[in-house]
Amino acid sequence: ITLDGEGNFYVASEGRPDRGRAHAIYHVTADGEIAATIPFPKEIMAVERRWAAEGITMVGNTLWVAIQREFDDDPANHVKVLAYNLETEEWGAVHYPKMEAPKGWVGLSEITAHGDYVYFVERDNRFHDSAIKAITRVAASEMVPAPLGGELPVVTKEMVRDLRPDILGFGGYIVDKVEGMAIFEDGTTWVS
Repeated sequence: ITLDGEGNFYVASEGRPDRGRAHAIYHVTADGEIAATIPFPKEIMAVERRWAAEGITMVGNTLWVAIQREFDDDPANHVKVLAYNLETEEWGAVHYPKMEAPKGWVGLSEITAHGDYVYFVERDNRFHDSAIKAITRVAASEMVPAPLGGELPVVTKEMVRDLRPDILGFGGYIVDKVEGMAIFEDGTTWVS
């Protein structure tokens, strides 16, 4: 979910096309009414998989949607970060290079713009033997989408924080789903 700057929200929906729920972006009013639906484009629907939108953020007039795992046309260990231009209504994307884990799979769970960077939650699907629960970032200047259906630019990411020591520091255990993040104006970061 991301603010639209006018008191309303955009929500990325990880659909389930095999059950009649399409992948989409919803423009939602402060009262919870869906004011508009932005369906994913045919280029994405032709290669989609069940694991899709996991986060949304807005930079200028562009909505950025983090896709959790590879689609059929993605290179190994690369996922799309979709861009939707609210003015031109055009879609594009960049490729995000995922880390490799010794077990399980790795995906994105969140995207949040703050300052000159776009931050991501990258995680594996493991519990106690987890290798990846991290916050990474990409310079906003690198987030330049290319048209869908062709070669996409690969962004350069930087590790910001390994979250595993933080999770264990509360006397608990590492769960598989680190799934949300919000960053306050002063940089304080909240992770769910």
